[in-house]
Amino acid sequence: MKLPVTSYGETGTPVVVMHGLFGSGRNWMTAARRLATEHRVFALDLRNHGSSPHVDTMSYPEMADDVRETIEGLGTGPVALVGHSMGGKTAMLTALFYPAVVERLVVVDAAPVTYPPAFVEFAQAMRNADLTSVQRRADVDAQLAAAVPTPGTRAFLLQNLILDDDGARWRPNLPVIEAALPQISGWPAAGLEGRQYDGPTLFVYGGKSDYVQPDHRGTIASYFPRVQYAEVAEAGHWVHAERLDDFLAAVTAFLA
Repeated sequence: MKLPVTSYGETGTPVVVMHGLFGSGRNWMTAARRLATEHRVFALDLRNHGSSPHVDTMSYPEMADDVRETIEGLGTGPVALVGHSMGGKTAMLTALFYPAVVERLVVVDAAPVTYPPAFVEFAQAMRNADLTSVQRRADVDAQLAAAVPTPGTRAFLLQNLILDDDGARWRPNLPVIEAALPQISGWPAAGLEGRQYDGPTLFVYGGKSDYVQPDHRGTIASYFPRVQYAEVAEAGHWVHAERLDDFLAAVTAFLA
């Protein structure tokens, strides 16, 4: 499927950016506007997130095919493909399966490995929230607090809440996302034997995050032999949100 796209900038080489789990293209707005001084930037909403259609499945091969179709529809030629977390794994699969649409690759705080299941409690808390009489985001924030104790994380999740004349509802397809969490935490290695992406590749990771470890580097290099690394020392998992200037310093030269 073609994914919804928000564009920034009118000139320069094309850059496509992709969000992580429970995110949307809006999460990249500030970074995209900064990048748009030198590039045409396109922020995608991955399936079952943001304003994308709700569908019954969301494996990484399916999401990579969505991205391939969307990039081809932009008419820009090959792009610099940037993805964070779930978006980073989707970006990796896109480069491995469809290298003709990826001129270079940036993976933000993700590795081509299977992680322990995570975020199940977030999905369940959102899905189980009683939205029948909600008037303000604060009403839902209070319901999420037990399962999601960090205020910043709750604020991130609450960006997915729609409040309008029809009441309150969640934008993402929460039941399908919850069911797909084992696949999202995983990595479809069984379908990738012998595949490599030979384009320039940058892995940017947070120094306070544990998503990209030294013992992942052998696996990373087996898929991406032209890999480079950039650590943003003071960042956790949400590198581009927590330390935007440091993130852009690492990425801008690579994109140029």
